[in-house]
Amino acid sequence: MIVDMHNHVWPDKIAARALEGAIPDMPLQGDGTIAGLYAAQDAGDIDYSVCLAVAHDPEHLERANTFIGQIDRTRLIPFGTIHPRRSVEDNLASLRASHVSGVKLHPTFQKYRLDDTGLFDVLEALAGSYPVIAHVGAGGGGDGSQATPEMVRDIARALPTLTLIACHFGGYQHIDNAMRNLIGEPVYFDTSWPPSVGTLDPSLLRRIIDEHGSDRILFASDWPTASPAKEISALRSLGIPEDDLHLILGGNAQRILNLSPRLIDMDRTADS
Repeated sequence: MIVDMHNHVWPDKIAARALEGAIPDMPLQGDGTIAGLYAAQDAGDIDYSVCLAVAHDPEHLERANTFIGQIDRTRLIPFGTIHPRRSVEDNLASLRASHVSGVKLHPTFQKYRLDDTGLFDVLEALAGSYPVIAHVGAGGGGDGSQATPEMVRDIARALPTLTLIACHFGGYQHIDNAMRNLIGEPVYFDTSWPPSVGTLDPSLLRRIIDEHGSDRILFASDWPTASPAKEISALRSLGIPEDDLHLILGGNAQRILNLSPRLIDMDRTADS
């Protein structure tokens, strides 16, 4: 099973506008539509893609969760959004109404810090019920000061029952800091690193996998800023043991999200 833990989609009528100028100087690998993501899935033989909602402003909470909650769940897995400027009760009600499988945090786009006390109250309520995936580090017009590896470490230690996933190996463009503060902590890393994880030193990636553990690494592309198929190829080229690769590409996500194998995945097994 292959599961891509990090994708962004928008309604067809606003996808182009949502992406326009959002990430300067980074060529896009897709159009941000659900049809475009299906094509990317097919190109990479991907069974499931996790789709992450982000409410940039507090008043967009319900709208963002309603859209992501309505996607076809045959191949797509919806992760909803929260906003610390809304009450804990509002956030939980919106997530439950949309029947999402997890929650996405993007402090840069949403204009808060990961150490925001209002955010902690929401995360405390989510612990044990929803896995949470958080943007960490630079990107999205920020320098990374709103979402640091130290903040992730502190959340993980304070909320041991929270399943916490740190995007971009724990810190986009801050990977050394992530290694100092997050290796060995009860935090999952996702492998997204636009424009490609292949731009990172392979020996560094092997070291992270070895020291943090392949059971705490999740394949992620950050489509449409990267090609899922090419990201899979980059991970395969690392030459890590097949058992480790199996966990990273989908085994860990299958466990966290309690996924059943799709027919396409069972067909692959039968053919091998």
